[in-house]
Amino acid sequence: MPFLSCLPDGRSLLAVYVQPRASRTGLVCIHDQAIKLAISSPPVDDAANKAIIAFFSSFFKVARQQLSIHRGHQSRRKLIIIGGLSEEVIRARILEGLQGKDVARKEP
Repeated sequence: MPFLSCLPDGRSLLAVYVQPRASRTGLVCIHDQAIKLAISSPPVDDAANKAIIAFFSSFFKVARQQLSIHRGHQSRRKLIIIGGLSEEVIRARILEGLQGKDVARKEP
């Protein structure tokens, strides 16, 4: 699954497609080779980016310092760097978080 890749330094790079101003925050599905994440925060004054970091910090159970937005600060498509967890653990937690949902996989 191309939504997750490993960097040479051991950290992971997660492709995320963000839906701001959603009714609730959470993982939605795999959309166009990225994880679709609904965020209730608006994309104003960096609020959505902070909410994304807070969500993934809680979701992966890592410190916020282990997460950073690598690319896409002002875009719906973002690349998130995750440190402190292996690629296998991240992939397993994401797929576990998507289980039980009516997930419409839109991967080509």
